[in-house]
Amino acid sequence: MKNMSFRSERDFGERPEPPVRPFVVVADNATLPATQPLDRLEALRRMSPTLARRVGEFLELAKRGLPQMYADGAFAHTVRLTPARDAVAAEGDSLRYAVNVGLGVSLLDETEQKQILKGDTAQDVIVRTTGRAEYSNDPGAVALAAWTSAEASEIFAEALFRRLTELFLTDAPINTVDTAWALMAAVSGHRLGDTAQLLVAARDRLLAAQSPSGLFPHTLPATANGRMRAHVGSFADQVYPIEALSRLYALNGDKRALQGAEAAAARICALQGPAGQWWWHYDTRDGSVVEGYPVYSVHQHAMGPMALLDLREAGGTDHMASVVKGLGWLDHHPEVREPMVSEKHSVIWRKAARREPRKMVRAVSALTTRFKPGLKLPGLDILFPPARIDHECRPYEFGWMLYAWLGGGAVLAARDGSPRDEENGRA
Repeated sequence: MKNMSFRSERDFGERPEPPVRPFVVVADNATLPATQPLDRLEALRRMSPTLARRVGEFLELAKRGLPQMYADGAFAHTVRLTPARDAVAAEGDSLRYAVNVGLGVSLLDETEQKQILKGDTAQDVIVRTTGRAEYSNDPGAVALAAWTSAEASEIFAEALFRRLTELFLTDAPINTVDTAWALMAAVSGHRLGDTAQLLVAARDRLLAAQSPSGLFPHTLPATANGRMRAHVGSFADQVYPIEALSRLYALNGDKRALQGAEAAAARICALQGPAGQWWWHYDTRDGSVVEGYPVYSVHQHAMGPMALLDLREAGGTDHMASVVKGLGWLDHHPEVREPMVSEKHSVIWRKAARREPRKMVRAVSALTTRFKPGLKLPGLDILFPPARIDHECRPYEFGWMLYAWLGGGAVLAARDGSPRDEENGRA
């Protein structure tokens, strides 16, 4: 095992030797759950053969769409439709999205990796982005890189873990999503180096902030999000903690972690829209919806399934019915007539959103619900209907899709170091 500092270590040709497993924090009187790898596409096929075929088509679309987002060893921030040319064009550069795609593409065979990455492999992307993360001031990018390098490359990025541990030993506010990713990094990296302090600190931050409704705020502590928005948590603020706490339970039998994941999962599933919409903003105080729109495609095909399937694989509740319902929205969405899936452009359009100036409805809804949970101004849906498609697609949307559906066995692998399920780890 190599404790790699990417500023000085440049020989990445050989994978590290199998490590000696260090100390792992185990909950008092914990019994490790009987975790079993889950063939996710097969589980979906048993519920809905039609949707399983559709997800298979989405995965092929992702393989075709990612190359147009990749150039010069980096991934764009987005590809956006240019109406005059009826084509998408890449814009910007995103370290987070590049790390994410490296994780998802690592589940494909090397031939497909090179086709998508224009001759590079997922390992090339992971090494490059882990090196970039050492110089990043974005805690989320650092956590994602530490997690990805540990899980997909068996590399303990010592500099990144050290920075995360130092951050979490302070009282500095941090986003819920970044905290969940740091916990995922600690779980994935425990076989390669000492992540005990980070694991405990990230876990405690998450569980201390979870409300009685089961939902998580946007920042930890919630008050760091401002007085008017302290009660608001997004869909992303729920799914990543569900995933991280599920994996922690699988790792060490921490029942509080499982209870936290179960509570959040149960609440978002109870709030799911009639057409399968995963809503965007929640009131953590009473577990209600602050504002439903935009509905993001990545929530429907990737992030929602990823979190709920991790929970199931860790030994928690089976929410496949909600996964199926959410997937159905992509082709049967009441908000807009235009398809969300564009085969012509090799993308799935980013979201169905309101016609509104500068996210006004979200701001108004956060303000009104601040004073009374559930309080909304009448007529908002009429004045600002959710009838607009955002014609862009970001690389992480396909990265998470690949990871969500091809990542069966990752929960068990994080605990035992066993290979990810070989059959389920290929498209």
